[in-house]
Amino acid sequence: MQVKCVICDNIEDINDSSLQAKRLRNRRIHMYLCESCYQRIDDKTKARHASGNFRLYREKKKKNDLL
Repeated sequence: MQVKCVICDNIEDINDSSLQAKRLRNRRIHMYLCESCYQRIDDKTKARHASGNFRLYREKKKKNDLL
């Protein structure tokens, strides 16, 4: 199965019977990332976690802050 990386537009071949290929076929919302893009995002995310400035969710606004 040929797949295209959503970030760098690199086209690669993956095994048709692999779990990743099955997910891409059956669930169109899943995106494919090549190994280099995946590793780059992983490294940058870990660096943000280590810095202490990484928040996964926004904080809820308080009613007093709105006034």
